[in-house]
Amino acid sequence: MIHHVEILDIDLRSKIKQKQIFFGGNKKLKIYGKLNCKSGKRMKKENRVFFLSETEALENGYRPCGHCMHLDYKKWKNET
Repeated sequence: MIHHVEILDIDLRSKIKQKQIFFGGNKKLKIYGKLNCKSGKRMKKENRVFFLSETEALENGYRPCGHCMHLDYKKWKNET
């Protein structure tokens, strides 16, 4: 997990371009989603984290976003 405030913007863009980062999340709400999600783009930088994989997000206790990952969210909700 990479905290947005701990990485330079140029390094972040490079990791996204090189497909090293696939998901973003909100550390306060414990929600993760796709990098192009409208909800994710509105969150404060100090709350934003990035994940290398969906597995990493789940292992850290994050749940799927109900907006950009609707099917995964429904599956998660039915399991809880």
